[in-house]
Amino acid sequence: MARIDPYAIYSLWLREMIRFFRLKSRVVGSLAPPFFFLAILGMGFRSTMVVPEGVDYIDFLAPGIIGMTLLFSATVGGLSMLWDREFGFLREIMVAPVSRLSIVLGRTAGGVTTAVMQGVIILVPGILMGLKITGPGGFLLSLVFMVLIATTFNSLGLAFASRMKDMSGFSLIMNFMVFPVFLLSGALFPVENLPPWLRILSYLDPLTYGVDGLRASLVGVSAFPLVLDLAVLAAGCAGSLALGAYLFEISDVE
Repeated sequence: MARIDPYAIYSLWLREMIRFFRLKSRVVGSLAPPFFFLAILGMGFRSTMVVPEGVDYIDFLAPGIIGMTLLFSATVGGLSMLWDREFGFLREIMVAPVSRLSIVLGRTAGGVTTAVMQGVIILVPGILMGLKITGPGGFLLSLVFMVLIATTFNSLGLAFASRMKDMSGFSLIMNFMVFPVFLLSGALFPVENLPPWLRILSYLDPLTYGVDGLRASLVGVSAFPLVLDLAVLAAGCAGSLALGAYLFEISDVE
């Protein structure tokens, strides 16, 4: 069994934190699209979108935009690994006397931390636009869902990147996966509004349960029981993390 090295995990996590804050354009670029989605869609469809009775569209939309922010971070995490492969850093850490599982956990921890920070930041404009949070307990529970969502899709991004060497090809494949996952999750409109055959696909989408769990935590409205959201998302998180670790374990050093 691979030995987990806490120092290696911390070092890789710290490296991701330093890279994130040093690249100001990355910070701005990662936060600008969710902000505009929230502002334009929230204000433009506020009076026309059909949402659960008694819920303002901003309250409904904000958890979905947070889910979108966490989902898109998977692309950045995978591209970061391909960038390291391109410039030789990945080879250096993969031939080091450190288990590949520790490398996976360190990179995932860094990606999850930056994604969750972005998700929390998106709450600020949401509150300014009228988002009403249930309370401190709901906010803390939403952090649990943010971590699970970020871990799930960051691990999937790592899994895809482990099998690819071309950054442009990776971007195309991730976009092919990310946008259907986002649109089917109920982030922008209730899943119940979809036709039955599309609703089935939504129920197979792990982000559906993540967004629903965020709504239950932050707003107090959900389509599924909170326990179901948490169980399905935790299972998806464990599966994607195991897949990412396995594919990275068998990937080439070159």
